[in-house]
Amino acid sequence: MVGRHVVAEDEQLSRPGVGRAVALGAQTQEDFGLFRGEMSEGSEVAAHVHRTFSESFYVLAGRLELWDGEAWRGLGAGDLAYVPRGGVHGLRVADGPAEVLTLFAPGIPRERCVLELLEIRQSGRELTPQEWTEFYRRHDQYMV
Repeated sequence: MVGRHVVAEDEQLSRPGVGRAVALGAQTQEDFGLFRGEMSEGSEVAAHVHRTFSESFYVLAGRLELWDGEAWRGLGAGDLAYVPRGGVHGLRVADGPAEVLTLFAPGIPRERCVLELLEIRQSGRELTPQEWTEFYRRHDQYMV
């Protein structure tokens, strides 16, 4: 079938304890990307914005809190949070662990950011503030 693509589970990029790249932008003609994240208790993503893509978070299991630029909002299994381009947001596990689907559109190569972060964590490498700023800029993530 023209224009259709199936990504079997065994073809999805996966890292135990981190998650799985369910659909990469390259597989969806850059319409969207979809990640399934595994967040452990105490996990937090600091407040930031993206200029070129939106993100939506669908909670599969556990409880998360979303920072919307003004307050933390509770999210439970079955809840969806949409963050438009330029929207301030952060995430933290309210009561761990949690699983979340993250949809970003358009489907930029966001997996590069995830893989690079994973490498930094696993290697124990510590980045300087200037290196973090460059890392985030390269991945359209601007901390607030």
